[in-house]
Amino acid sequence: MGNFRISTFVLGAVSTNCYLVYHNESREAVIVDPADNGAYVLNKCREMDVKPVAILLTHGHFDHIMAVKDICRAFPCPVYAGWKEEGLLQEPSMNLSGSMGTEPVFLEADVLVKDGQVLPLMGFDWKVLETPGHTAGSVCYYVEAERAVFSGDTLFADSMGRTDLPTGDRKAIIHSITKKLFLLPGDTRVYPGHGESTTIAVEKDSAFRGL
Repeated sequence: MGNFRISTFVLGAVSTNCYLVYHNESREAVIVDPADNGAYVLNKCREMDVKPVAILLTHGHFDHIMAVKDICRAFPCPVYAGWKEEGLLQEPSMNLSGSMGTEPVFLEADVLVKDGQVLPLMGFDWKVLETPGHTAGSVCYYVEAERAVFSGDTLFADSMGRTDLPTGDRKAIIHSITKKLFLLPGDTRVYPGHGESTTIAVEKDSAFRGL
């Protein structure tokens, strides 16, 4: 087994996947979409003896960002998000925070990323894939060396993200999936924002392909 390890926590009101990705030797970690319950995530970091060095956001909806500030207070680290997501992150009426019993969240990313950008984090290269559709600034993060892609709410097992929320676009998300994610190697493991993981090959061969 290599040094690239993934722990998944299902958190928040709509069962969002928060991924704690870490290097087994250096113990550096990247948190993808810290959905909620910052105290729980921080406790897991301490239990596992890992140190977050970055937070990666696939998009700015409340159910993917609620624990960001708590984590950054305990482990000061940069927050990365797509460059087109800046406005949504900063506006509760667009990121939908304040709904479902949550507090309004105003969030600024430290680093706004663009398509093709490579982030050297915890000893691995994370490639940014702009995948608009669920939101205008949605991105996925692809770790080629590990055949892993963190797809947020763009691609799920046998499904895709909804497009009826602020800045959503059905045509755009279908294009993002079929013309970008489906170009990844078939054995790439897909880690979505909700539900079980899947692979690119499985999704290309499913009924979803007909969209």
